[in-house]
Amino acid sequence: MNGFRIGFVLLLSSIMGLAGAQERRYSEGPVVAVTSVKVMDGQFENYMKFLDGTYKASMEGAKKAGLILDYGVYNASPRTPQDADLYLVVTYPNMATLDGMDEKMDPIQASVTKMDLAQRDEASGKRTVMRTILGTELLRELKLK
Repeated sequence: MNGFRIGFVLLLSSIMGLAGAQERRYSEGPVVAVTSVKVMDGQFENYMKFLDGTYKASMEGAKKAGLILDYGVYNASPRTPQDADLYLVVTYPNMATLDGMDEKMDPIQASVTKMDLAQRDEASGKRTVMRTILGTELLRELKLK
């Protein structure tokens, strides 16, 4: 009976080893951050002016530095008055790129805005009259093999 148990354990181990050795049918791809924005009534053009200036320059700097792969601004038709009407989408090469992102972006933003951190925070607070950030969702692409 002891030999039976040993044989059974070996068989079970080899089956589990095969199951663990199977290759995944996908690989992890880029990470996309999607920020939902509700633009205040009458502020769409003002907010677009900001996006076309400071935001775009910061994103281009991040792209040049290799921190991001791409970015985009998407207009949406909200289903309810509480839904976002604009989405800011940024594509990162991988999840690890997000580690220490504030520190990586600080020199780029300082160069673009010519402001220190406290001034940039104050300017961000003033943009609340133009928009409300509803949240950001991270999505990771799974590339099928």
